[in-house]
Amino acid sequence: MTTERPARPLTPDEDALVRALPRLMYALPRAIDADLVREQQLSLSEWTALSRLSEAPQRRMRMGELAAACELSLSGMTRIVGRLEGQGTVERVRSDDDARGWSAVLTDAGAARLERAWPSNLASVRRHFLDHLEGVDVGRLAAAIQRVAAGH
Repeated sequence: MTTERPARPLTPDEDALVRALPRLMYALPRAIDADLVREQQLSLSEWTALSRLSEAPQRRMRMGELAAACELSLSGMTRIVGRLEGQGTVERVRSDDDARGWSAVLTDAGAARLERAWPSNLASVRRHFLDHLEGVDVGRLAAAIQRVAAGH
């Protein structure tokens, strides 16, 4: 049950933040994606999938788990994994736990591809985001964003 709080008008800084957030959520991924595609011929969604797989035990995740980790639908992830499979960077294998399910596995070629693309991703993230946070307590900002994302 929600506790009703009296409505309190936004301060000018709060209003500016609330208005900037949707633009950030739209513009930042597009800018990073454009850089990765131009420099590495790898989309941000593909980069994210390879990255999440590289962090997983045995570089393997069930397709549904990978989709959730990448904030994508299962059908969207299936398309991305299909493209990555065609490039030899990911393999789809039957799940160890459930013969009906599928897992994506990062190949050695995929790990090497991720390593080659890492400098481009890092430079893009710095240029489009982190370089603009001078003077901001990044640790506190990260914690606040994580609390918002977690719903409390």
